[in-house]
Amino acid sequence: MKIVAATNNKGKLKEINAILGGLGYEVVSLNQIGIEIDVEETGTTFEENALLKARAVAALTNFAVIADDSGLCVDVLGGEPGVYSARYAGEGASDDMLIAKLLGNMQGIEREKRGAYFVSVVALVMPDKTELVAEGKAYGYITTEPDGEGGFGYDPVFCSDEIGKTYARMSSEEKNSISHRGRALMKMKDMLTQM
Repeated sequence: MKIVAATNNKGKLKEINAILGGLGYEVVSLNQIGIEIDVEETGTTFEENALLKARAVAALTNFAVIADDSGLCVDVLGGEPGVYSARYAGEGASDDMLIAKLLGNMQGIEREKRGAYFVSVVALVMPDKTELVAEGKAYGYITTEPDGEGGFGYDPVFCSDEIGKTYARMSSEEKNSISHRGRALMKMKDMLTQM
């Protein structure tokens, strides 16, 4: 069975495939099935945005559609960037620009006050309109400078409390085992095996 991932982000697609591929699902991107859509994230929560994306793409195809909305919540910044994580430095900002803005806003803040967590909400809309939603969180802190070459987004500045290194320094297997998206996808995998 095919699942369409409502993304063209190669990093996200790889993570989704790594976890759900083992169930016998073929996870494909929007590009692979010829859908061009840019769903505006008008929700005020991660769940609302994930469902918005999944429903919009599901309306264009007969396949199951999976979408996620995720973001970084920094304690000292009152939970920012939160649902605006991808747009924190403006529309179309690069990962480097996002990181620069975040680190700039945290200049001079000591390690003890740099706590942060990633949230991911994964929504799956089936062809029969059944909807499944799963959430995952991962806790850590924001480093004072980027560390590592892997991953995407804020990965070089988010240091995991569990593994003690940034997401950007982890192997794919390590990251998938403890990341917010990995946890949400594992919950989704459990839901799918029970269907």
